[in-house]
Amino acid sequence: MRTRAIVLGSIFVLLLNFIAATARAADQAAVDDATKAADRWLKLVDAGDYKQSWETASSLFKNAVTADQWAQQVGSARKPLGALVSRKLKSAQYATSLPGAPEGKYVVIQYDCVFQNKSAAIETVTPMLDKDGQWRVSGYYIR
Repeated sequence: MRTRAIVLGSIFVLLLNFIAATARAADQAAVDDATKAADRWLKLVDAGDYKQSWETASSLFKNAVTADQWAQQVGSARKPLGALVSRKLKSAQYATSLPGAPEGKYVVIQYDCVFQNKSAAIETVTPMLDKDGQWRVSGYYIR
C-alpha cells in the first residue's frame, strides 16, 4: 500500500511539473508574440506615423483616446527627444491583470533607449491580446 502511495505521489508531482512547464511555455509564446507586435508598432511611432500607430493599436487604446489626441500626445512626448539612436529590450512580463485595466492577457515590455536629445530613457509598451486574437498595443509610456 505504501509503495502505491509513493508511486501515485510521484505521478502527481510529475503531472504538476508538466502543467507548470506547459504554462511557462504558453506565457513565453505570449511574450514573444507581444514583443513582435510592440516592435512593429514602435517602428510606426519612430517614423512619426502616429495615425497608423493609432489604427493598429488595441480596441482598448482606441476607446481611451482619439487618433487626434494620440497624435498630439505622442508627438509632444517624442519630438523633443529627437531621433531614436538605439533601443534594447530590458524586460517583458506576462500578466492577466494590470491596475486600471480590464482583466485580459497583457505583456508589459520595457526598453532601454537612447535618443538624439536624451541619452537614457525607458519606454514601456503594453500589448494585449485583443478581441480578434491579435496582440496589439494598449499602452505606451516614456520616461
